[in-house]
Amino acid sequence: MLVGVSPKEDKMQGIREKRRRMRRIRNGIILAVVLTSLLLIGYFAMTFFFQDHFFFRTEINGLQVGGLSVSDAEAEIARDEGKYILIISDRDKNLYTIEGAQIGSNYAPDGSVGKALKEQNPYGWLTAVFSGNRIDVKTPMEYDAGMLYDTVSKLDCFQEENIEPPENAKIVLEDGKYQVVQEKQGNQLILDRVVAAVQRAVSEGDGELHLTDEMYESPEITEESSEITEAMEAIDSYSAAKVVYKIADYDEKLEGEELFDMIHVAEDFSVTIDKEKVERFVQRLASKYNTYADVREFKTSKGDTVEIGGGDYGWVIDKEEEAKLLEENILAGGTTEREPVYSQTARVEGLDDIGNTYVEIDYTSQHVWYYENGELKLESDLVSGNIAKGNGSPDGVFKVVYKQSPAVLVGEDYESDVTYFIVFAYNVGIHDASWRSNFGGEYYKTRGSHGCVNVPLAFAASLYEMIEKDTPVIAYYREPIELSTENCKISNAYSYVDPEKKGSEEVGN
Repeated sequence: MLVGVSPKEDKMQGIREKRRRMRRIRNGIILAVVLTSLLLIGYFAMTFFFQDHFFFRTEINGLQVGGLSVSDAEAEIARDEGKYILIISDRDKNLYTIEGAQIGSNYAPDGSVGKALKEQNPYGWLTAVFSGNRIDVKTPMEYDAGMLYDTVSKLDCFQEENIEPPENAKIVLEDGKYQVVQEKQGNQLILDRVVAAVQRAVSEGDGELHLTDEMYESPEITEESSEITEAMEAIDSYSAAKVVYKIADYDEKLEGEELFDMIHVAEDFSVTIDKEKVERFVQRLASKYNTYADVREFKTSKGDTVEIGGGDYGWVIDKEEEAKLLEENILAGGTTEREPVYSQTARVEGLDDIGNTYVEIDYTSQHVWYYENGELKLESDLVSGNIAKGNGSPDGVFKVVYKQSPAVLVGEDYESDVTYFIVFAYNVGIHDASWRSNFGGEYYKTRGSHGCVNVPLAFAASLYEMIEKDTPVIAYYREPIELSTENCKISNAYSYVDPEKKGSEEVGN
């Protein structure tokens, strides 16, 4: 038999079920409120805690300091810094280490840790639990200055056997060319600068220090220094110079290796021209081109050849002035074309500086000729200096010094009036001799003049009219003779013999 539920009972059962649900909801809300309250209490408690403690999972300079106070964190850092090592690297990538114990170092808190904590937002502690918190702070160190200096000075890089001083750039002569040798930096460190850098690194608690260029001794002169560049510019300019001498019949120039050899570079990089080498060049130039008193072969009017030297005719290079000008030419650079600087010039340029206008005096033949532009214009017999009395006329290659008409010839024991006087060797000249009626022959040997060349009046007049100052006069003997008069000495006669020297030679013999 079935028993049914009455509607009233069914209703009561629904009411009871509803009440149970409500209790569950109320209990859940209460639990949620309690849990939320606990969480909030815990959150704010932790927030309060992290106001003076570091977040969990916080690292300072790699050290775990989570949950530590500032003082505890500083103590942890101090323990770690007790193992302090400074690694130093130089520009050659060599490494050196300095340990804290070597310099008496200790961590000296400067508030950086406290500052880092203040920058920590305590309300963000929950995020930090998951993400962590990494902080870098300076860890300044105290140290013993004396120990630090001594430790640095004992590093391998400061030991003499390991030091390579810097070398200045220099200019060297190699393979006939001036070249720049680049400077060498070397590795010589400046102790005081390195000590100062180490002090800064230690003071800040740095673990690494790289030695920069300013801590090294540097070359004073580099290949880019003005001393080098200006010197090389001067060398290039001087070595490119060229001096061409305009001398007839010759090709003479100074250039290339010979000129380059005159360039001198001093230790202070001043570039000069070696005066001694310039003077040697000029001396060679003078030896080659000076014809003054040169011994030369002369083809006579008789067709034969005699050898004659002495006298005062010819080219003479002024060595002192030529050297000065040559140096100026080189310093100016470029090409210079010019004549040498002469202190005396001859009538004609070139190999034959006598030319074809000259007076020829043959003392042995007692004859004189005058040629003008290669054409014989005049000739005459003559009477020259008295050989028997030691008054032989000077021989050599001379030039007309001056001519005078009329003139008075004055000697120690004579005074003579002449109409024409053509002087060529000191006070010796060609002149008319009205007191003579005969010329030529051998009169000169015993009845000759005091040294002058006596000629007939007509010849003297014609020669005086034609001849010009500086005209060459070639006077010679065909046989050996010794001349000893003062005028022969002064005029540099070819056959002059100093009586005193001759006497000493005879005594020596």
